[in-house]
Amino acid sequence: MRSHPGVTATFFGALSTAGVNIEMISTSEIRISIICRQADIERGVQAAHTAFGLDADQSEAVVYGGSGR
Repeated sequence: MRSHPGVTATFFGALSTAGVNIEMISTSEIRISIICRQADIERGVQAAHTAFGLDADQSEAVVYGGSGR
């Protein structure tokens, strides 16, 4: 992300537009991690994939971890 300005803004903008409320954020030079409600995970992943052009017909949303509250 250090060499690609706007990645964080694109990511958070996509989640905001999708109505995903972010409860916690952790970032590094190569990764953005968030915690959101379990009910928002699928919508958030799909919004992020669309924002970065990863929503081809063959792609599927992958969630690496989810936790209910």
